[in-house]
Formats: sequence, C-alpha cells, structure tokens
Amino acid sequence: MSHQVHIYTDGAAKGNPGPGGYGVVMEWVGQPYKKEFYEGFRHTTNNRMELLAVIVGLEKLKNPNTKVLVVSDSKYVVDSVEKKWVFGWEKKGFVGKKNPDLWKRFLLIYKKHQVDFKWIKGHNNHPQNERCDALAVMASTQKSLSVDEFYEKEEQKLL
Repeated sequence: MSHQVHIYTDGAAKGNPGPGGYGVVMEWVGQPYKKEFYEGFRHTTNNRMELLAVIVGLEKLKNPNTKVLVVSDSKYVVDSVEKKWVFGWEKKGFVGKKNPDLWKRFLLIYKKHQVDFKWIKGHNNHPQNERCDALAVMASTQKSLSVDEFYEKEEQKLL
C-alpha cells in the first residue's frame, strides 16, 4: 500500500504519572506539506500521551479512507493494534484494560481510514521522531496545561 500521509507521533510524561504531552508531525507524501501538533496535560501517563498523539493525528485527516502510515516508538500502541489485541479488548468492553476512553476514541477514527503502523526505536536520531519528542516534552512544560479529565477522575477512584 502506498501511503498518502505519514503521521509521526510521540508522547512524554515526567514522573509517569505526572505532567505530560504529545507531539505529532504529519507529512503528505510527495508534497511539501507538513503540520505539527502538540498539547500538554497537568497529570497523565506516557502511554496515554503516546496513544493520544496517534488519535489526534488521525483526527486531523480531512478525507475519509486516507491511506496512512503511523510511525511510533510506542510498543504499547503499535503492538496493541498490529497484534490485534485492541479488537479483542473492544469485544470484551475493555474490562480491566487501561485507557479505555482513548482506545474507544482511537477505534472510531482508525476505522475511517486505511492505517498501517510502523514501530521505530525511540531516541535513535530519526528526525521526525526526535521532533515529536521535542514537541511532547515542550508541551508538557508549558505554563498552562490541559486537564486529562478521564485519567484524573480514574486516579481519584484509586485513592
């Protein structure tokens, strides 16, 4: 499959859980088109930010059925999709699984496109991955951080 769009993603959290953020770089294949997105949250986890980066990237696509390659250094995200674990979790209502809110949101947008995943080793001088990491870290250190409402609500239940 030749891809129309490449979406590079990364997430970060200091303390895990702690302040976190995601970074996304989108490139239209064969065109000089590149967009970057990022957002920081006051209290979240690295895995939530890794997954949210993929979701945000896919949600930015304007045309349904776009052929997309998502490049991520997150084994959590890539393996969950490529090994089809998330589809089993969906059938079981995500019972006992972490981040059900994000996985449900992911599946809604994932099913609208033709998405392939590629795992890459993080912090390995991959230009787009390094840029996503820089965006995620920068987002996590901003003065005004968003609230990861689902995570903070779930964490309060555990206290």
